[in-house]
Amino acid sequence: MKEKIGIIGSGQVGQILGSGFIKHGCQVMVGSRDTAKLAEWKKKAGAKAKTGSVAEAAAFGDILVLAVKGSAAREALQAAGATHLAGKTVIDATNPLADAPPVNGVLKFFTDLNHSLMEQLQESFPQAHFVKAFSSVGGAFMVNPNFGTKPTMFICGNNDQAKKEVWEVLEAFGWETEDMGGAEAARAIEPLCMLWCIPGLRENRWQHAFKLLKL
Repeated sequence: MKEKIGIIGSGQVGQILGSGFIKHGCQVMVGSRDTAKLAEWKKKAGAKAKTGSVAEAAAFGDILVLAVKGSAAREALQAAGATHLAGKTVIDATNPLADAPPVNGVLKFFTDLNHSLMEQLQESFPQAHFVKAFSSVGGAFMVNPNFGTKPTMFICGNNDQAKKEVWEVLEAFGWETEDMGGAEAARAIEPLCMLWCIPGLRENRWQHAFKLLKL
């Protein structure tokens, strides 16, 4: 696993994944427009934790993690700077959640099934290597979850080397990886967020993950 990780996004998911990378020996910089709100995270995370602007985090990381609201993803990547994204693996943990309430526990997206958010981002920033991951499970289970068996993380992306780097991350984080192919597969992976959230939104059941069974 590469040792320098830049996190674009200072919310709960960004902090959880940042702490996870530090747990596994990486240096992490979390980028935010307001680094003051990361003071407590930085103190808890220890000497390998850094904070800075979004552009500084993107420049710092050999691997980047995009962990912002889907509606803010393009703006966050613009703030990161195309030159800082070029040639790098970008782990895309975003989902295209619409600003609308769920219906019977089913979230609404601002995309459709024929063009995913990750495809849009890949088209807008073609020099980056986006890999969809961490978008279909809650933050509490992203790093070394204990289900008695390895849960499955579905990934996709256009660059094989980038997917290999993400596989290494997922292996360290206690996940089984299933590569679903190119960026188009994000059309199927992103809606898993809807499915994962239904038991939680309807019955307050949030302690689960997906597992692919194979013969």
